[in-house]
Amino acid sequence: MIESEAYQPISCTFHDRLEDWAIRRAPVEIVWLEGDIQQTETDRIADVFAKDGADHLRLDSGTTIRLDHLISVDGNPLTDDC
Repeated sequence: MIESEAYQPISCTFHDRLEDWAIRRAPVEIVWLEGDIQQTETDRIADVFAKDGADHLRLDSGTTIRLDHLISVDGNPLTDDC
């Protein structure tokens, strides 16, 4: 993942869904890009937070993902709507 690339805010609706999944503490499948490589992990979302001008999520495993690198969560693709 290249942290110096400009952050592209995600849909506020999808951001709200991430916070909901974090509150529910249910395991979800997360698919994201790390560089050019697609990653998949099933875990609980521990936190959704802002750091260094970008939004991130942290999984219980400790994995941290920038939200604009997400492809889908729990089978729901990242959307453009707000």
